[in-house]
Amino acid sequence: MLQCRLVTGRTHQIRVHLAYLQHPVVGDPKYIVSKVQQEKGRRLGLKGQALHAFRLSFIHPRSEERLAFMVAPPEDFVNALRKLGSASIANFIY
Repeated sequence: MLQCRLVTGRTHQIRVHLAYLQHPVVGDPKYIVSKVQQEKGRRLGLKGQALHAFRLSFIHPRSEERLAFMVAPPEDFVNALRKLGSASIANFIY
């Protein structure tokens, strides 16, 4: 499990970099090439890729106010973490 901070905001930034490092996002339909890796997401019960933006913030272009939003991960994501016995799951449930 990783927590990533985007710098450039380029499309697929996290997915591309992790795939390049030979550690693609579980369930990623675009950047996973191995059939074994593709099967991992299905076995974990994921409905999509295991990538979740739990926090997003930006400066409003007109008011210049900093806006911040947080959201809990989807249920299938939490269930997959439980199946993996993640000790860090408490960080994602609030």
